[in-house]
Amino acid sequence: MKEIVLLGSTGSIGTQTLEVAKLHNIKIKALSAGRNIALLAAQAREFMPEYVCVADENRYSDLKLMLNDTDIKVLCGKESICELAAMTCDITVNAIVGMAGFLPTLAALNAGNDIALANKETLVVGGEIIMKLAHEKKRRIFPIDSEHSAIFQSLLCSQGNKPKKIILTASGGPFRGYTPEQIKNVTKEQALMHPNWSMGEKITIDSATMMNKGLELIEAVWMFYVPPEKIEIVVHPQSILHSAVEFEDGSVIGQLGNPDMRLPIQFALTYPERYASPAKSLSLTEVASMTFEKANEKAFPCIELARAALKKGGNMPCIMNCANETAVEMFLKDKIKFFEIPEKIQYAMENIRYMKDISPEIIAETERETKIAVLEAI
Repeated sequence: MKEIVLLGSTGSIGTQTLEVAKLHNIKIKALSAGRNIALLAAQAREFMPEYVCVADENRYSDLKLMLNDTDIKVLCGKESICELAAMTCDITVNAIVGMAGFLPTLAALNAGNDIALANKETLVVGGEIIMKLAHEKKRRIFPIDSEHSAIFQSLLCSQGNKPKKIILTASGGPFRGYTPEQIKNVTKEQALMHPNWSMGEKITIDSATMMNKGLELIEAVWMFYVPPEKIEIVVHPQSILHSAVEFEDGSVIGQLGNPDMRLPIQFALTYPERYASPAKSLSLTEVASMTFEKANEKAFPCIELARAALKKGGNMPCIMNCANETAVEMFLKDKIKFFEIPEKIQYAMENIRYMKDISPEIIAETERETKIAVLEAI
């Protein structure tokens, strides 16, 4: 029986990870959540982990009271989440949303744990640090993102041959085909209606701006050691081909499946085995057709901002990511318009001090400076 630590258990990826764990008798050693203590307590009672942790320290007392009739140890705060990440287990699952996931990934690797990674920001803001540490510790990072899982699975067929190109697919989000003028009039309700995937609010907005594809581009560069010019972003609205790899002979190998995050989650947890999945089997005759098109980067400038941040290196991807997180948060609070999200990101990239060399401390300081600057600009 495998044993995992699950960080971010109450989000979309976290709840689906628990579905997979229940199906395959995977033991849960610890759970963490940001602030949803009602769901966290319910999960704790069902899976009976040794530890639970809530990031919001103001909710600690209530969570402890909810579980006071159990032997579960209740913790709180960001430092405690890092302690959970470092606990001995078969694999640490990082399903935390946003920058908050970086330090737990670092803690898990330092402790010698393998990681199933759903947190894009870990590699976006600190890919150089994370991949170097994983190499030093001889630990594996298994991707949970559907696109990176598809690339990983396709590369398993490489037999040591290097890829000529990675084809990173995108659904196009709810505004595929929109002009820049149309983008100016979209609403929050429209932005939160993804056509194919059921995700948390932040990731759904990233999909609508196509920043998620910019983040995934950076993530793929670090995870697969492929230069950005060898990664092609292709809009595929049916979300059936989750990504693919082209080799020197012209062969393209990809991974197909219905849009269901339980597939990549399960493969990350059970690798190299493939077991029966709760996801619906793919019927190509039901799909009938698949289409592909270029991304409209004029209407969705976040992709180009991500490319620029990656090219600059240093703390620039961190600036870009933190500005995006702050701008998305403000959009969800109705403080800015949808089209202003990339404007605030560009403002931060042009005004926050650039540092070529990065460290966890510099990343933390960059996050603080960027959030303050973007909020002041808003």
